[in-house]
Amino acid sequence: MHPDIHLQLHHLDAAELHRAAADSLPRTPFRSQLGWALVTLGLHLAVPAEPATARRITLAA
Repeated sequence: MHPDIHLQLHHLDAAELHRAAADSLPRTPFRSQLGWALVTLGLHLAVPAEPATARRITLAA
């Protein structure tokens, strides 16, 4: 198959998939809130925990 024809067919298939995806999954506020919550959780998990030696220890007398 000629490379130009193959590329043109690929673009047509990709455009069809994009249209189908846009029609099937509407964006809702709930999905956005859930997505941001997952991003926040991922960022909290990615930050290394404070080492135990760096914590302040106070003793009550």
